[in-house]
Amino acid sequence: ALIRSLQPVRTIHSLVSRCISHLSRQCYDVIVVGGGHAGTEAAAAAARMGAETLLVTQKIHTIGALSCNPSLGGVGKGHLVREVDALDGLCGRAGDWAGINFSILNRSKGPAVWGPRAQLDRQRYREFIQGELRSISRLTVLEGSVEDLLVAEPSPDEPGSHRVTGISLENVLNPITASSVVLTTGTFLSGSIFVGQTTSPGGRIGDAPSSAGLSHTLKERLGLRVGRLRTGTPPRIVKESVDFALAELHPPDRRPTPFSFMNTHTRCKEQVPCYLTYTTPGVERVVQESLHLNCHIQQDTKGPRYCPSIESRVLRFPGRSHQVWLEPEGVTSDLLYPQGLSMTMPPEMQLRLIREIPALHRAEIHSPGYGVQYDYVCPTQLSSALQVKTTQGLFLAGQINGTTGYEEAAAQGLWAGVNAACRALSTPPVSLSRTESYIGVLIDDLVCRGVTEPYRMFTSRAEFRTALRPDNADLRLTPKGYELGCVSPSRYQEAMRVQRSLQDAMAALQALTLSTARCREKLPDVRVSESKNAALTGMELLQYKELSFETLASVFPERLSSYLEFSQRLKIEAVYKPHCDINKKEIERIQKEENMFLPQDIDYFSLPASLSQEAREILDRVRPTTLGAATRLEGITPAAVVSLYNYVQFAEKKGENGQQKTTRSK
Repeated sequence: ALIRSLQPVRTIHSLVSRCISHLSRQCYDVIVVGGGHAGTEAAAAAARMGAETLLVTQKIHTIGALSCNPSLGGVGKGHLVREVDALDGLCGRAGDWAGINFSILNRSKGPAVWGPRAQLDRQRYREFIQGELRSISRLTVLEGSVEDLLVAEPSPDEPGSHRVTGISLENVLNPITASSVVLTTGTFLSGSIFVGQTTSPGGRIGDAPSSAGLSHTLKERLGLRVGRLRTGTPPRIVKESVDFALAELHPPDRRPTPFSFMNTHTRCKEQVPCYLTYTTPGVERVVQESLHLNCHIQQDTKGPRYCPSIESRVLRFPGRSHQVWLEPEGVTSDLLYPQGLSMTMPPEMQLRLIREIPALHRAEIHSPGYGVQYDYVCPTQLSSALQVKTTQGLFLAGQINGTTGYEEAAAQGLWAGVNAACRALSTPPVSLSRTESYIGVLIDDLVCRGVTEPYRMFTSRAEFRTALRPDNADLRLTPKGYELGCVSPSRYQEAMRVQRSLQDAMAALQALTLSTARCREKLPDVRVSESKNAALTGMELLQYKELSFETLASVFPERLSSYLEFSQRLKIEAVYKPHCDINKKEIERIQKEENMFLPQDIDYFSLPASLSQEAREILDRVRPTTLGAATRLEGITPAAVVSLYNYVQFAEKKGENGQQKTTRSK
């Protein structure tokens, strides 16, 4: 069941303090700037860790807003949602509350790459997030615009050239101080909105960009390398103006699969379908005719390869037909989101283009599509804790790090919030390995490899995806989260109950053995090879595609019927057990590399090691914290890794000998 019912958001005033004079304090442990997916997860995580936390956002009623597509999850992205949930984050439970169309993508492939996904009701999602924030102790929310960061001299006992000590707000005299500041500015950092030939400042229609002082401080005072990226959103279409008879109906899964491990079902009583249609040659003609009127598409600022505008698709793949998904924006909403039709041409040309699609031949536009260009900070300047390496107390999460998507932002926000709280509470920073989570893969890719275009998560980015499945995120991450302090006792106890039950069930399956003759007698539908002589265990039997745990339990009810609650998980565990056993040694080797610390004060240019000038420059610029991180840097050869390994081993041995001599002399 849903763990708790959401209390209605009575008034926005119950959620926030509206002005600085209402704040009960001027000093916090953690300040989070921005109320999107990254910011809300960061603020909630920091507060759960025990840090007094302030969330500052420009408009309180947009907290938890779905700025673009009203959906959550997907292939790779759904893995992130389940991992955020396993660490007691918000977005999974919010998706279960607000979802109106649930499906598992990639079902034709193995469960390791299944993608839990849901269409969301925009209003319900925002209400859930705001309700959750209101219920979190140690969290204050403030409406205001951050004018600048407070920057001071660095503490001598930490690496870094600067130290961030808080924020100053526009039109407010008194600054607010904190041990840690998390920036989650999304597309608002020096954001510009493009429609046709018109450009205006902003990160979202109707909202202003972040203060110019913030961008100036990041670039000029802190000396960070900053780039420029772009994204866009499609026009919203009036539902009643669409001819659904000319589109393909795509119903959701009959039984919704919840995102959250704490939920056995979703709130949705009756799901809403989606529809699929396609572009026509007329769409390509309108794009070509409007290019001279389209400032955004003429810019060379990099856009998202994996969610491109319709103009980019037509120019890159002329003569092709492209999918357009017509997705509901809510149960009671009269609008549709046409996924695949992000565009920035003038509004009148947008209407012409849309009406070239048969199902949309009478469509009316409620609000036009637009493009956004914004600043991002090159993420190789961050540590694996998402703290700026050269600036003490400053953490970055979300699109400011060059990513795209709600799920990537939420994952970074949660981990930045955890580490911001660790710093404020004087505990060591923590990291997630790419061998144990997709969040670890995401962060490692960002801080080691950087981005040349908006980063999106795919299952292909994870080397050990057979072990990093959506179904086992709770067993992988909840115990670690509880140890850190960001997971509640109730969630931890549930994860431990599940773990014990699965272990007992797998032990029962392993103890259940059948000869091939008895197997054919008891399980005639299982195609066991005639040449197979050895007895089969229950775990081995479940590896056969045609056998479900329910069927096996019906044959041996006295041994297995008490574990029917975990039928699907046990089937998946059995299927992937051989693969995970093979990967275990490789994971152990990589973890050993990950744990080999590279001192942050190494002078790579004078290092007595066989390294090329290019390798020295890369290592000096990125400054990986571990040998494992260094191995994944583009341009670092295996020979360079060996040289680094030998240097660290020699330095450690020399340090140990020196310590021994010192000890003996005492």
